Amino acid sequence: MTDVTARRRRNPFSGLSFGAILLEARAFLALVVIFAIFSFLAPTAFPTLSNIVVMCQQVSVYAILSVGMLVVILDGGIDLSVGSTLGLAGMVAGLCMQGIPIGGVVLYPAVWVVVIIAVATGALVGLVNGLLVARLKVAPFVATLGMLYVVRGLAELSTNGLTVNNLDGKPELGNTGFDWLGFNSLLGIPIGVWVLVVVGIAASLLLNRSVYGRWLYASGGNQRAAELSGVPVRKVKVRAYVISGVCAAIAGVILTSELTSAGPTQGTSYELTAIAAVEIGGASLMGGRGTVRGTLLGAFVIGFLAAGLTIVGVSAYVQTVFTGAVIVLAVLLNGIQYRRRRAATTASKNPPPPTSSAGTGSTSRVPVTAEEPTA
Repeated sequence: MTDVTARRRRNPFSGLSFGAILLEARAFLALVVIFAIFSFLAPTAFPTLSNIVVMCQQVSVYAILSVGMLVVILDGGIDLSVGSTLGLAGMVAGLCMQGIPIGGVVLYPAVWVVVIIAVATGALVGLVNGLLVARLKVAPFVATLGMLYVVRGLAELSTNGLTVNNLDGKPELGNTGFDWLGFNSLLGIPIGVWVLVVVGIAASLLLNRSVYGRWLYASGGNQRAAELSGVPVRKVKVRAYVISGVCAAIAGVILTSELTSAGPTQGTSYELTAIAAVEIGGASLMGGRGTVRGTLLGAFVIGFLAAGLTIVGVSAYVQTVFTGAVIVLAVLLNGIQYRRRRAATTASKNPPPPTSSAGTGSTSRVPVTAEEPTA
């Protein structure tokens, strides 16, 4: 690993100009600007503590979904089925709360069992996606697009398109407490936000402090080189999609609890929001670049922007235009950022040739040292 790369890992702003620092921190700066603008436009509504808590609770679903999407994108893939997986997990949770008929007997599992079953459903969908992409060599876009329709169809078939209501449970059946995820708070912070914190910390540790994280970045940066280096590329890919499915299921359980109902259309187009959050956070859709911190900031940028536009009375159609413009701007800035990085890397690896000393004809000699391969 070169000294420049090592310094960049320790301090992402090391050796950068002021303009480059602004480019690297664009998601955070965008969030600050959005907060400042809407605080000025709606000073009695937007910056209040109660509204901030509500916005964070709403963003938590998108953010958890985006963390799973980040893992797949880091591997150079895409998962278009996360919105449908969210809806299916919510339907599974709702149906389990209504009772599971087995052999003429209806079982009412405890809430923690319901959550485990719903999360396992998301993991199963992710496993199928991973096997299609890694083992059967189906293009990620095609595989996950097909699963989007399959999973959404399963959610609709489970109730013939009807919504499952009355998820409060009954004390005598032992299945109460499902609304705890959506309505309760701990230290004044909604449970959904706490779940987001746990998911964010776990994902950050996984990507930055584990062997799998190093394998994931290596596989996404250059799959062929990673495979030649001994990285189990197929296993890394399958696990990435499983993680995405688990995150989608967790988001689905939280959303179902907040709505106190499970509908087969829940999560429609959420996959686009998740991709947008990852892109706004600075990740590359080509793989190998991206952070959990940036993805979470991207999710909050989208969530706070939508909430602010709603508060000031902007129509939903105009909100779509604003969101699309933000995504396009993020893609343009990502392109500028990565071109600057490639240029800096090329310059560091290919220094200018030595110049001849004036009047002597001698050439200054530069010692050549072997450079360690970068991770």
